[in-house]
Order: sequence, then C-alpha cells, then structure tokens
Amino acid sequence: MTVEVQSEATQVAEVVVPKEELEAKKIVEEVENEKVKEEEEEETKPKAMEKSSSYREESNFLSDLKENEKKALNDLKSKLEEAILGNTLFKKEESTTKKSLEKSPSGEEEEKKDDENKVVEKVEEEETKNEENKEDEKEGDLDVDEVDKEISIWGVPLLPSKGDEKTNVILLKFLRARDYKVNESFEMLKKTLQWRKDFKIESILEEDLGSDLAPTAYMSGTDNQGHPICYNIFGVLDDQELYNKTFGTEEKRKQFLRWRVQLMEKGIQKLDFKAGGISSLLQINDLKNSPGPSKKEVRVATKQAVDLLQDNYPEFVAKNIFINVPFWYYAFQSLLSPFLTQRTKSKFVFARPAKVTETLFKYIPIQEIPIQYGGLKRENDFEFSASDCEASEILLKAGSTETIEIPAAEVGSTFIWDVTIVGGEVSYKEEFVPEDDNSYTIIIQKEKKLSSPIRNTFKNNEAGKIVLTIKNTSSKKKKAFYRHKIKKSAI
Repeated sequence: MTVEVQSEATQVAEVVVPKEELEAKKIVEEVENEKVKEEEEEETKPKAMEKSSSYREESNFLSDLKENEKKALNDLKSKLEEAILGNTLFKKEESTTKKSLEKSPSGEEEEKKDDENKVVEKVEEEETKNEENKEDEKEGDLDVDEVDKEISIWGVPLLPSKGDEKTNVILLKFLRARDYKVNESFEMLKKTLQWRKDFKIESILEEDLGSDLAPTAYMSGTDNQGHPICYNIFGVLDDQELYNKTFGTEEKRKQFLRWRVQLMEKGIQKLDFKAGGISSLLQINDLKNSPGPSKKEVRVATKQAVDLLQDNYPEFVAKNIFINVPFWYYAFQSLLSPFLTQRTKSKFVFARPAKVTETLFKYIPIQEIPIQYGGLKRENDFEFSASDCEASEILLKAGSTETIEIPAAEVGSTFIWDVTIVGGEVSYKEEFVPEDDNSYTIIIQKEKKLSSPIRNTFKNNEAGKIVLTIKNTSSKKKKAFYRHKIKKSAI
C-alpha cells in the first residue's frame, strides 16, 4: 500500500513586543513637535478634517439623494459645464515672450529692449495674420483646439451635457469630500485636474518604475462587497537596503510617490463608477515590523503620499484597516484623532496581531485573505483556481469535536485540501479510513495543535474516505474553513 503525504503550514503573525513607555513617550513628543511645525507652515491650507473621505458607502442613485444634495450636484454640474465650454478649467500657459521678459534681470532690460520689441512685433504680426485667416469663420465661434469637450477623469467624461451617469458618481465624490459645498468641491476638482496634467497621470500606467517597491504595496482580491483590496506592507521597509533605495534621497522619495500613485491608478482600473457599482477600494495597512515614526524620512514621505491621495482621490477608500498594530501607533494615532471627523474615524479599523484573521474575515472572504493573515489565498496557487476556491464554514462550539469527511471512492485519485481556523488554537488530525473493514486506517497527520492554515494531499490506493477531526477544547466558539478538490488518476 503506497501513501503520498505532503504537508505545509503557515503561521499567523505573533504579538509585537511593545516598546518601553519612556521610548514611546519620546517618539510621541518628536511627532507632536514635528506636527506643530507643519501646522504653523500650513496655516492657510485646509485642515485635515476638510480633506476626509466618507466613512461609509453612500448611494450614488439620484433618487436616493437629499434635496440639498441634488441641488449641490446640479450646481456643480452647471459650474463644470460653463468652465469646460469657457475653457477655464486649467491654468493659462504664459507665452514664451512674456516669460523671457519676466526672467530678464532689471539691469539688462534696457540693453535688450530693442530685441524684445522686435520679438513682440513679430508676435503681433502673427496674431494679425491669424485674425485675417479667420475672417470667414462665424462670429463667436471658438477654435476647436481651445475647447476640449472630451475632457475626462479615470475614463469618465466630465462634460455634464454628455449625460453619462458615471459623471454624477465622480462629482459626488468631490462633493462629499467637501461636505457638499459647491465652490470648494469645484476648486478641489480643478486642482485635481491640474495636478493630473502636471503629474502626467495619463502616461503613468505605461511607465516602468521598477520592481523594488512591489513588496511594499500591491492589489490582491476583492472584499465581501466587491471592492478591490490594496495591501500596504510597511514592515518590508525595515530592510535597510530597501529603505535607502526608497527614501535615501529627495529624488527617490519623489519616485516613491509616483510609484504609489501608479498603484492607485491600477486599482482604479478595477472600478466601474456605476450608480449601483463599485467605486472605491478597501485598504489594508500591515504595521508589523514597521520602521515607526522615529524615522523622519518615512514619516515625511508617508504624509506626502497620504495628503496627495486625499487631495486627488476623494472617497476612494471604503474602509481603512490597520493590522498588526504596535503600541507606538496607538499613541501616534491619538495625536491625529482630534483633527479627524467622526465620519473619517469610523472608517478606521485597528487589529492587534492576535486578532488579524478575525478582523479581516469581517470584511473579506476567507479564500481571499492571504495565508500569512490566516486565510486560504496563496500566491501563484497552482492547485486552487478562482473557479474552485470557495470554502465551507464549520462552527466550532466550546468543548466540541467536529469532523470533515471527504469521500474517496475512486482508487488512485489525489486529494488536496485546505483548512484554517479563525478564533484561536484547536487540536487537529487527518486520517484515511478504508471502506474495507479488514484494511487499516492510515494516519495522514498526527494530532497536533493548529492555529494557522494547513494544506495536505493524499493519494488513495483503495476506496474509503478522508476524515479531518477538529477539537475545540477551549471555552470560546471558533470557526473552521475548508475546501478540497480531487485530481483523478489518468487512465
């Protein structure tokens, strides 16, 4: 009798050892002093609370909007229509002649006066010729190049008269970010459009910004509502070499910001912006082994990234979940809390290392949670595909024993299964029970304590069943999740 057994287990994150209170206090004081400086420098800028996103997904159907919200949307659409047709959305480019005159030192102006006058005369001659060439055009007509009626953002046309329902969804994002204040929302939209133009966003998706930063943030899977999930892994920056590559110089920090914006744009490609569709992301922030606020470069770059995303991607985060949260972060967060609205704070979720899997499971299907966080999702998984990855759930009552049976009637088949536990440690074992009473039960996995995901395989040489036994000896309820598939033998 031949038995092939393969086992693999992944452990969940362990509790981070808290720093000493004295060190934490010192860090908090440094952060507070830095924040005071930043506030003094940015007195004229909107407060952080004014840039906050909504803590919940509000309806984008016009029929669900309140009367004041409908009015604000209509008013914003009117201002936007007028600005697009009037070609006033973007800053006017200064002429080369004017720029050169402004840049000339005062002591040289008289010496260059004749040359400048000649340049101005040439410009005037060109303008006169252009006017003569337009004699046959109808009075009041605008040059085709002067008005861009096809202006769009994230693939959504912005000209309201085009009648695209997605336009409303985009405009509602800016309105909600500014509490339905039309003028402030309009200015925010204008600044975003100008920033996208200056930052050359239209070409950013095609840019090769390298793979060094790939482990620090990535898109993977969707949550229970279908929001794409973005993982931010701060712990990898604890590697000094990667840290230097990312934040070593001002140029590298700028490159980091551009890379982070590129990732955001990639995530937005997964959104549909329909009234009843998906128009925001779920964000997971893993703070395990994070460098912390003591490293100024990280703090500055992170603040720049957060400000940039808040200013130009309003209402794009449905939930902000922080996991493996260390002691110092709670102290740091307490400094920011007074500046945040209740709506923004309600979007935040914090989980200590021992509660990571339980917390993520509230928002994400277990098969979409990576195995390092206690889920079943493995990178480059060649066994379970998207079509067969759904997992079954078993409630483990306090002091109970549950069994999972996988029929193995066809001889020579290979069975593959995943099991993970949510809520704490259990006792676990695996056996193959033959159909023939005269055959012996085969121990696949001896009884052991299990708190992390496990995957096993077994090939049967006779008919029977695979039995997985789970004992919850604690006084707390837990949950078990499992899935399996069969690879039949080739004939």
